[in-house]
Amino acid sequence: MKLLVTGGAGFIGSALAARLVSEGHDIVVIDNFNEYYDVSLKHARVAALLPGVLIHTMDITDKVALRELFLAHSFDVVCHLAGQAGVRYSVESPESYISANILGTQTLFEVMREVGCKRMVFASTSSVYGTSTQAPFSEDARADCPVSIYAATKRAAEMIAYTYYHQYQIETTCLRFFTVYGPWSRPDMAMITFADALMEGEPMNVFNQGDLKRDFTYIDDIVSGFVAAIERPLGYQIINLGNGAPVALLDFISCLESILGRTIHKHFLPMQIGDVYETYADITKAKAVLNYSPKTDLATGVAEFVRWYLSYRE
Repeated sequence: MKLLVTGGAGFIGSALAARLVSEGHDIVVIDNFNEYYDVSLKHARVAALLPGVLIHTMDITDKVALRELFLAHSFDVVCHLAGQAGVRYSVESPESYISANILGTQTLFEVMREVGCKRMVFASTSSVYGTSTQAPFSEDARADCPVSIYAATKRAAEMIAYTYYHQYQIETTCLRFFTVYGPWSRPDMAMITFADALMEGEPMNVFNQGDLKRDFTYIDDIVSGFVAAIERPLGYQIINLGNGAPVALLDFISCLESILGRTIHKHFLPMQIGDVYETYADITKAKAVLNYSPKTDLATGVAEFVRWYLSYRE
C-alpha cells in the first residue's frame, strides 16, 4: 500500500514507519520537526530507523503544502500521528494543542476530502478517559470529562473524524494508546526522565506521593496494533491499545533501578494538574477486531529501553 505517516519523526511515528517499510509498504513521511524537545533526537531517529525514506518537513496546518503532497501521491491510508504531545506541557501552552491537534487534524481531513483519500488510522490517547471513567477503561465510556487540554484536543479530533466519516465516508480507526514506552522515546516521558535521574544521581519528582498506576505498553506492541488497523477497513471505530495490566509507578521505578543497578532519589509531590491516578485498558475489542495481543512484559520492555538508552547516551 501507499501510505502517508504524519509525525513520522516522532517516537511512535518513526517506529511505525520503520515497521511499514520492513513489510514492503511504500511510505511518505511528514513532520514539522518542532522544538518541543531536542530536534537532534528526531533527526537521529530518522537516520537510524528510516534511511532512504522520503521525508518532508511540513506542518499539518499548512493546507496548500498538504494538498500538493496528496496530489503528488495517491495514498491508500493516512497514518495520522502528528500533533502536540504531552499532558503537562498542555498546561503551559494550550494554544499549541488547539492548533496542532484540532486545526491540524481538520485540515488533514479537508484535504483528504478534496482529493478523495478515504481511509485514516489516527493516534489518540487514553487521556481522553479523564478521571470519571471506571477501570478498566472501555471504548463504550462517554469520555466527555477530559482533565487536560491535551486530552480535550484528542477527543475533539476523534469527533471531527466521526463527522468526516458521517458526511464524506472517510473511514477512521481511532487508536487510544496507553502509556507507550521503549527505545527512541521522548525525553519528557517518564522512562527517560527517571533514567536520567538515576544516571546523574539527581532527585526525581514523583507525583501523588508515588501512588499512581499506568498501563505501560511497549512500543512494538503498539505498532503491531496500528499495522493491524491499517490492514482492516472498519468504518469508524475507537479501539484501545494497551497492555491490559496496570503497574504501580513505584514498581516501575524499582524495575528500572534494578536493571540500571542504581537507586533513584525520590522527591515526592502532590498530584500534578491535568494528571490522572490510573490508566487501565480494556483490550477486549482490540483482541476481537484487530487480533491484538501484547507480547512484551514490563521487565523485558524496560531492559530493551535501557539497552537503547545507554547506547544513545554514549
